[in-house]
Amino acid sequence: MSIEIESVITIRTITDINELSLVRQLEGLVWSEDDTVPVSHMVAVLKNGGLVLGAFHEEKLIGFQYSFPGFDGEKVFLCSHSLGIHPDYRKLGMGMKLKMAQKEWAVEKGYELITWTYDPLETVNGNLNLHKLGAICSTYMENVYGEMADSMNVGLPSDRFLVEWWVKDVWHRNQIAVDRISSAINVSVLDGVLVPDKMNLDILEDTIFIPVPSNFQEIKQKDFDLAVRWREFTGKVFTHYFKTGWIATDLVKISQQQYSYVLERK
Repeated sequence: MSIEIESVITIRTITDINELSLVRQLEGLVWSEDDTVPVSHMVAVLKNGGLVLGAFHEEKLIGFQYSFPGFDGEKVFLCSHSLGIHPDYRKLGMGMKLKMAQKEWAVEKGYELITWTYDPLETVNGNLNLHKLGAICSTYMENVYGEMADSMNVGLPSDRFLVEWWVKDVWHRNQIAVDRISSAINVSVLDGVLVPDKMNLDILEDTIFIPVPSNFQEIKQKDFDLAVRWREFTGKVFTHYFKTGWIATDLVKISQQQYSYVLERK
């Protein structure tokens, strides 16, 4: 995709019913037509503190972000439900552009917190959410959406990180000495694939690594049993350390096969 095409991409809020229908069509293309958000639901959300953003290449909708208000009994926040990019327009940084537009809108409306979920084994999402945006996570949720039939999720429990993005905070990343951090999962590389060997659940340092494979979808296609093993290992390790006082603050690239989440004590 050329710079010229990138330069004519615009991001704006969507309220028109016809354009909301285009959002639903794009959502079906990205995930599954069987589980898209009805236009009537989006209209109701927009009338009650929610947001639909669209990224347009000229007049063509190529990306969207859909959010609605949430309340946990103490505070109101913005739930970032879905963000999708047309397959022909990926790797242009559109996800970052949509999230920053969402942040700007949320601050203007008075929101302090945006939350959303994502699969921690999807490192593209983790890189955006934690490394680029500066969001954090201290909650691991098991099988949040139940059995999912779309190609990215079919066959595995829909475990998710619950992300917190405090949009009014000034964000400073701590400097990490990568070579001095203990890993909560011992790994090896076999035939170019990252394999988990052993869990370490008794680390006492203030900062730890939790490794994940860089190519989880490829692993899932080629060795489904290994994909299941990664889900089980990471689920147990994240759950343990989150419950005992750690928080995920970053995702760093270690090698071609491996990324590692950085966990720090709260």
